[in-house]
Amino acid sequence: MISQHLAADLRDAGLRWRPAAGDRFVIPQAGLEDELFTLSEMTIEAREYPTGTILGFNGTTEWALDSVAQEDALWMPREDQLRELLGATFRALEGPDGDRETFRVTTAPVAGETTFEGATAADAYGVAVLALVRHALHDVDA
Repeated sequence: MISQHLAADLRDAGLRWRPAAGDRFVIPQAGLEDELFTLSEMTIEAREYPTGTILGFNGTTEWALDSVAQEDALWMPREDQLRELLGATFRALEGPDGDRETFRVTTAPVAGETTFEGATAADAYGVAVLALVRHALHDVDA
């Protein structure tokens, strides 16, 4: 799983989250920042309203929490979700090898092959997605 810091960097760079069953998130507020929540139609579900998406807590699982606005939650994308976000730019994932203790993701966007490293495969994917999002936004602004 990626760090909350990397997840916040992805959000701040412009990565948007459409909550779906199986998604994980944290609520970066005092007393809740270490709790990892998972969207499930049985316990936590995304409810769409004209004013935005609310993550509703059902039943007794989280008795002290009724709901939280999507913008108050921080999506913690899974490794498979990050890989999917790379789309056709993804070329390879390499595990630790010899002197290198990190995972390495290779992408090939328009500008040629680039590698990104992280302590875990998810971190390497996350750093690659972050670069892709920043690159895409830079192209839009240009």
